[in-house]
Amino acid sequence: MPTHQLHTLHDRSFEHYRFVYPVLSRRSRGISVGVNLNPDKVCNFDCIYCQVDRTSQSETKFVELDALVGEIREVLELVKSGEIYESSKFRDTPAELRRLNDMAFSGDGEPTTYRNFDTIISTCAELKRELGLDAVKMVLITNASMFHRPHVQRGLAILDANQGEIWAKLDAGTAEYYHKIERTSIPFERILENITAAARVRPLVIQALFMRVAGEGPSQSEVEAFCDRLGEIVAAGGEISLVQVYTVARRPAEDFVGALSDAEVDAIAQMVRERVGLPADAFYGTVETV
Repeated sequence: MPTHQLHTLHDRSFEHYRFVYPVLSRRSRGISVGVNLNPDKVCNFDCIYCQVDRTSQSETKFVELDALVGEIREVLELVKSGEIYESSKFRDTPAELRRLNDMAFSGDGEPTTYRNFDTIISTCAELKRELGLDAVKMVLITNASMFHRPHVQRGLAILDANQGEIWAKLDAGTAEYYHKIERTSIPFERILENITAAARVRPLVIQALFMRVAGEGPSQSEVEAFCDRLGEIVAAGGEISLVQVYTVARRPAEDFVGALSDAEVDAIAQMVRERVGLPADAFYGTVETV
């Protein structure tokens, strides 16, 4: 999918709001209302491509539930009414993308590390019903590192019952490459086990970001290994509804990270289709390669 200029404006701030940030999402193909459960910028991954500036402190440290719910209500109503397109940030939104697609739990860190994750998901589901937005999705954008925790499993079940989608990160096929990209102490096997277990319960969307690192894209063997991991998840009884293959579209944390070409993204998506037999969508970048 081509990248519109507005797709690059994913700063997690909008007007006076502290926890909620609407964006034009290239993968949602419309407006996504982001919910930031990590305003303290704490994350259990330190991905080299992340656009969050962790060198500066946030003014907001903790999620205030009442304030968060109030902000979500206001922003959902702004988008629902169309008033949001009168703002300077969104007035250039193309007509075909002027649609409310989802509430997305993402933000400045891993959302499932929020200790009241199940409570917040339940509260947002109730709000969605109250506003008559049953068709609007609830999307969890996650690194899958916490799926084995009981409060997260409860939250996932609530998502299942409320037009939820789980977009689980898988950016590697080997442990070596995984640790190079994600820079975390969490074992690669834990991520694979969590994704497989969750995919046995409901279909997952796999989000796979590939990039240039110091000028080099992922090797052919790494992409093949990535496809093999997908195949193992399916063989173990997991269901994958879609693989999103994408690349850098916003300024990354590290200056040695750059975007793949459109052709390179297409080639990875095609390998997923041919080698694993899964549907794959390609999303392109705008940041110059290094």
